[in-house]
Amino acid sequence: MNDLIKNIDNIHTTELGAERIKKNLQIDENDVVAWCKACILNKDTAIERIGKNWYATTGQYKITVNANSYTIITAHITKK
Repeated sequence: MNDLIKNIDNIHTTELGAERIKKNLQIDENDVVAWCKACILNKDTAIERIGKNWYATTGQYKITVNANSYTIITAHITKK
C-alpha cells in the first residue's frame, strides 16, 4: 500500500480547487473530495509519485494530489 492510500483520510482540497475539479472533469458532484477519493481507491486506478505530487489515473480521469499536504491540486480528463 502506498502513502497516498495510507493517507486517504487526509486528502482534501480548497473551495476554489473543488470548483476547478468540477469544471475540468465536467462533473456535477456536491462532494468532490469524496468523488476523488473513490476514484483513488478504485482497484483499477494506477497511482504513481513523480516529484512532489501523486498522480492517480483511472478510466478517463487523472487526479493530482500534493504528496506533502494531501491537497487535491487538480484533475483532468485524459485523452485516449
